[in-house]
Amino acid sequence: MYYVYVLKSLKVKELYIGYTNDLKRRLMEHNGGKNISTKHKAPFKLAYYEAYVASSDAKEGEKQLKKHSQAYVALKQRISSSVV
Repeated sequence: MYYVYVLKSLKVKELYIGYTNDLKRRLMEHNGGKNISTKHKAPFKLAYYEAYVASSDAKEGEKQLKKHSQAYVALKQRISSSVV
């Protein structure tokens, strides 16, 4: 399985969107400072994820959330109680 995920930084209250084939490992990497772009924003909590069978679908899902503001706003509305 492949996952598109949304993390919430508990430090700076920002969201981070990514994709992976191992959600548990990836969350541990973010919280362990192994990702340069999120290192200074740790710790994180998992706010949302979607599962896909194909890697290409997960990549496209991530791209849609990152590049299209309407998709991002709609996601934030759907998960508003998770990211307070």
